[in-house]
Amino acid sequence: MMTTILNKAVEKTRWRLIPFMLSLYILAFLDRANIGFAKESYQIDTGLSNEAFAMGAGIFFVAYAFLGAPGNLLMKKFGAKQWIGCTTLVWGVLSSAMAFADTEFKFLLVRFLLGAAEAGFFPGMIYLTSLWFPAKNRASVMGLFYMGVPLALTFGSPLSGALLEMHGFAGHPGWFWMFMIEGVLAVMAGIWTFWYLDNGPATARFLSAEQKQALIGELAKEEKLKQNSHLRDAFSIPAIWHLGLVYLIIQIGVYGLIFFLPTQVASLLGTKVGFSASLIASVPWIAAMFGTFFIPRYADKTGHLRSIAAFTLLAAGLGIGGSALVASPVLAIGALCFAAVGFIAVQPVFWTIPTTLLSGSALAAGIGFINLFGAIGGFLAPQIRVAADSIFSNNIAGLLTLCGITLFGVVAIALLRAKPETPQLTESQLKTSQ
Repeated sequence: MMTTILNKAVEKTRWRLIPFMLSLYILAFLDRANIGFAKESYQIDTGLSNEAFAMGAGIFFVAYAFLGAPGNLLMKKFGAKQWIGCTTLVWGVLSSAMAFADTEFKFLLVRFLLGAAEAGFFPGMIYLTSLWFPAKNRASVMGLFYMGVPLALTFGSPLSGALLEMHGFAGHPGWFWMFMIEGVLAVMAGIWTFWYLDNGPATARFLSAEQKQALIGELAKEEKLKQNSHLRDAFSIPAIWHLGLVYLIIQIGVYGLIFFLPTQVASLLGTKVGFSASLIASVPWIAAMFGTFFIPRYADKTGHLRSIAAFTLLAAGLGIGGSALVASPVLAIGALCFAAVGFIAVQPVFWTIPTTLLSGSALAAGIGFINLFGAIGGFLAPQIRVAADSIFSNNIAGLLTLCGITLFGVVAIALLRAKPETPQLTESQLKTSQ
C-alpha cells in the first residue's frame, strides 16, 4: 500500500516539476548560448575580434564558476521558489541587456554579469531533484531535465535564426531583437516561478497528505543510509575532486561544440548563419533529445552509471573528431549527431553520482563545487578551440583537440570508484532498513 502511494507521489511530482524545470532550462541555455547564432553579424556590427568573442563566450563562466556553491546554500536557506524565481528574473533582464552591448567592454561586462546571475540556477536544479525524487528515479528525471539543452538548441536554432532575420526592423540589427525577445521570455518565466513552484514535498499543493508522508519518509530513509556529511566534505573528499575533473572535461567538449556549431554547419553548407543553416544546425540536437531520453532511463534500469557514462562520452569524442575528418557534409553532420548525443546524455547520468555521496548542506555545496569545475571548462572551451585553430593554421585542429580531451575524460570516468555504482543498491538497503 505504502509503495503504491509513494509511486503515485513520484509520478505526480514528475508531471508537476519536470515541465517546469525543463522550460526554465531551455530559456537559461538559450540565453547563454544564443551568441553562437549572432556571432557573424554581431562581430561585423560591433567590430569584435575572434579573440574577444571567444573571451566573451567564456567569461560568462568566470562568475558562474565561483557563485554556484554559495548559490545552492542560499537556496537551501531561503527556499527554492524564492531563489530560483529571483535568479530567473535577473538573468532575463541581463540577457535583454545584451541587445545594447555594442562595444567590446559592454559585451564582456554583460556576459560576466549574466554568468553571475545564472550561477545559482543549474546547481539549484540538480539540488532540487535530491529534495523531491528518490535516488532510483534521479537518472531518468535528470535525463528529462537535460532535454532542455537539445530542445533549446533544436527550437532555439530556428527561433534565433528567424529573429536574426528581423535585421533593420525599427532601425535595429537582428541580433538586437534576438537578445531582447529571448531575455523578456526569461523575465516572464521568473514571475511564473513565484506562483508555480513549491519549496519541497512538505509544502506541495499538488500532493495529498498521504503522498507527502510517503515521499518525505522515503527521502528521509535515504538520507539516513548515507554517511553523515559535513559541509567541509563537499570540498575535501577526493571523489568530489575527481568528479569535478570529469565534469570540467565534459563541459569543455559541450561548449566547444555548442558555441561554434552554427558557424561549423554554415561552413559545411557553404552559406552564412541564418534561418536555413539554423534548421540544419538543429539536427544534432534532435538526435540528442532521443539520446537524452533513453540513455538515462537505461542507466536507471541497469544501475551501471559509471560504464554507461564512459561509453556515452566515448561516442561524443569520436563524433566530434569524426566531424573534422570526413569530407562529406552529410557524414560530418551525422558525426555531429553522435557528438551532441554523447555530450548531452552523459550529464544526467553523471549527476546522479554526487547525490549518492553527500547529503544536506554538504550535497548543496558539493553540487556547486563540482559545477565550478564545469564552469571553468565552459570558459576554457572557446579559448582552446580558437587557440588550436590558430596555432595549427587550420579549422579542424580545434575539433581534434576537443576530441583528445574528451577521450581523456572517458579514461577519467573509468577510473572513478565504483561506489556507489547503482541506485538499485540504495533501494535494496532501504528495504532492509524498513
